[in-house]
Amino acid sequence: MRILIAEDEKDLNRMLVSRLETEHYSVDSCFNGQEALEYLESAEYDAAVLDIMMPVMDGLTVLRQMRRKNISTPVLLLTAKDSIEDRVNGLDAGANDYLVKPFAFEELSARIRVLLRKPAETPKTCYRVGDLEVHMDTHQVLRGGIEIKLSGKEFALLRYMVQNAGTVLSRERLEQHLWNYDYMGSSNVIDVYIRYLRKKIDDGHEPKLIHTVRGAGYVLKEKE
Repeated sequence: MRILIAEDEKDLNRMLVSRLETEHYSVDSCFNGQEALEYLESAEYDAAVLDIMMPVMDGLTVLRQMRRKNISTPVLLLTAKDSIEDRVNGLDAGANDYLVKPFAFEELSARIRVLLRKPAETPKTCYRVGDLEVHMDTHQVLRGGIEIKLSGKEFALLRYMVQNAGTVLSRERLEQHLWNYDYMGSSNVIDVYIRYLRKKIDDGHEPKLIHTVRGAGYVLKEKE
């Protein structure tokens, strides 16, 4: 999952990026509203955290511009203001949620998880495909009841695939959701991590769950 943090307080910005990366999100960050809008126009994000009081362009203006451009990325607004009018203005501008500073990171993390749920989706802490179980809260992965140890990036890839089970995901889409703009790795990085996952998830098990769709990408499903 890929998240944008737009916050002009540098220490807070760095802390949020660091903490979210430890939760296996791919994170881009910036310090003013104009940069935030440019990021949102040039890449597909699963969620954005926007501070309202930013230089160059404030968060509400960024939000209104996003919605005018039909950018539907879920947005959590951060602000030091706590009046009802401020909250109403933010929600009317198209925000999905609103968090007042100071806040606990655990609350921000929980609100982001809510933003990442699909519309009308029943909250899930465990996804299952066949005998594969992926637990979102504990990051535990089991196949046939046996626990499988994954690296952070392997888990992030599997999490995105299992949340989109049955959907063919292109290499470009997978890469965009798993790495930020600073990534300078090889062009076949998705293929490499798919091999890692197949070795851990599929080797020694039937049916195979990770399938290649020639010319299109990969899909996680129980049967071809």
